[in-house]
Amino acid sequence: QVQLVESGGGLVQPGDSLRLSCAAAGRIPASFTMAWFRQAPGKEREFVAATRWNYDSRHYADSVKDRFSISRDNAKNTAFLQMNSLMPDDTAVYYCAAAHSVQNYYLTSQEKYSYWGQGTQVTVSP
Repeated sequence: QVQLVESGGGLVQPGDSLRLSCAAAGRIPASFTMAWFRQAPGKEREFVAATRWNYDSRHYADSVKDRFSISRDNAKNTAFLQMNSLMPDDTAVYYCAAAHSVQNYYLTSQEKYSYWGQGTQVTVSP
């Protein structure tokens, strides 16, 4: 069993940066994929970014790929989401998720992720 805890959310102004963290408790299999999803008010939850746990392979939603960066620290069992040039449209609850052996085709499918954090609020407002 893996437990995920997000941190780092907050209220920022447009153009600012934030770094979210996702600490994983429990044994992390090499086959894991760690991802970030977000859900804005009145909208469905959507994929943001994903990284493989045991090799360097990262994937991004088109809306964030030039501004966000996902990374991980295997020694600390922690994944990160560096968010730059934040915009009001980035306002959402951000969720960390983890999945076993997800093929590239399904990386953006939240149904493939078995483990979820509680979410952290990011608000971008002037």
